[in-house]
Amino acid sequence: MPALAEPELGAAIGASVIRGILSRRDRPPPVLPSFAAYIAPAWQIVEPATPFVGGYHIDAIAEHLQAISDGYLQNLIINIPPRHGKSSLVSVLWPTWEWLREPSLRMLFVSYGLQLSIRDSVKRRRVIESPWYRQQAAGRVVLTSDQNQKTRFDNSATGVMLATSVGGIGTGEGGKRILVDDAHSAEEIDSDTSRQSVLDWWDGTMATRADQPDGSARVIVMQRLHERDLVGHILEQMAQGGEQYDHLVLPAEYEPRVTICLAGLDHDRRTEPGQLLSPDRFDATALERLKVSLGDRAAGQLQQRPAPPGGAIFLREVWSDSANRYDAMDELLKVQVVARWLSLDTAFKVGADNDLTGRVVLELLPDYRLLVRDIYTERLAMPGLLEFIEGDARRWNYDGKLRGIVIEDKGSGTSAGQSLEAAADPLLAPFLEMFMPIGSKVYRARQAMLWCALGCVLLPHPSAAVPWLTDFAGPEGRLFAFPTIEHDDDIDALSQGVIFLERYLSEGLRARGKATVAA
Repeated sequence: MPALAEPELGAAIGASVIRGILSRRDRPPPVLPSFAAYIAPAWQIVEPATPFVGGYHIDAIAEHLQAISDGYLQNLIINIPPRHGKSSLVSVLWPTWEWLREPSLRMLFVSYGLQLSIRDSVKRRRVIESPWYRQQAAGRVVLTSDQNQKTRFDNSATGVMLATSVGGIGTGEGGKRILVDDAHSAEEIDSDTSRQSVLDWWDGTMATRADQPDGSARVIVMQRLHERDLVGHILEQMAQGGEQYDHLVLPAEYEPRVTICLAGLDHDRRTEPGQLLSPDRFDATALERLKVSLGDRAAGQLQQRPAPPGGAIFLREVWSDSANRYDAMDELLKVQVVARWLSLDTAFKVGADNDLTGRVVLELLPDYRLLVRDIYTERLAMPGLLEFIEGDARRWNYDGKLRGIVIEDKGSGTSAGQSLEAAADPLLAPFLEMFMPIGSKVYRARQAMLWCALGCVLLPHPSAAVPWLTDFAGPEGRLFAFPTIEHDDDIDALSQGVIFLERYLSEGLRARGKATVAA
């Protein structure tokens, strides 16, 4: 073959390069496995020391994520227990598989802590740079050298994977996929301020981060930690006509329940109540140990119910015993009451997101057991709060048995007490009892529950005479959902009143014990 002159050589090389580019561009993409088939071999790269174990949850998650990739589903919430591979599946394997199908995808990954986001970002990059993945990609996914960091890396097809934290996203950053993996810290979930900051971040910042409102997808995966966590917030918005999500709920032990299924997908193949989600990973013994370690959080983190059916702190079984109930229509019982107290947990502000004022009426029987006679909650501001307390005290002193108005001696309670002492009717002033319970709301509730469990605090039987009972202690009552409810002011008032009166409860318990021994 005759040698080519230099200009001819350059032209030949240029033509060869162009043909190579065109051949790659025209080359059909490789035939890819489904996401379900991709999981097992890719798992070995992410978790080389942990054998892959399939199960109900793997199948259900894979089916839903594939539906997003195929365009049948847009938004998804996944609630699943800890240690079931949720981050590996949703935040690592699925995004890398999606790049095989669509390398130009821009993806945004968020966790409550930046270190968690970085952890999964490093795992994604490890998969993408593995020889196995490169073989699957057939040259279609190549990371660029000028943007290859732990928190962000790009590929040659303009695809981006960006890892950040709640509140840490930069201006202008967004994506066609927005994945939120654990929006809340379990250690801070009981902080109203911390919890609300996540909700504000979601409503404000994340509302505008989708590249294409109609073609982008949001995926939220987490355990339920509180009634008003991000999932609870979104479900409430959905009920009000907000953006819709498919809701995949996978409890550790099967519970038949109604879930939101927009795409007609199979949510859970289990049929028997109590059937384990992943018995090969967590058998009954391991699950019981996990329940003990999680304590009050077990119902939310394992069963995806922020409060257990039997109650978190105040237990339903205590009042399933008829001995711990009373008949609100019993006129003789009203005559037997020897003393009465009002216990208040006060709040000043009346905004929709502010706390309520909670008031509980407690009546003492001759044997020193307490009747929960009435519950009331309302948003009250000064001077309406003072007017309410004065009017309520007169109402409940109809028979001269009112002995005290117990007000927590801090915050708005202190101000309310000082104002009442200065301006209230002189006849009411002697009833004021400023009281400072020790410890947090949860600690005080546990103290109060001890007396309830001993049969010292009675609730009424359901009847038309006690319309407040359904919301307070009915099947979905706030009492049994505490502390994972948004407004707990009446429960705080109950705990405060029981603790304030525990000297009577203690005396009555001793007396009843002596009577039993003597008999």
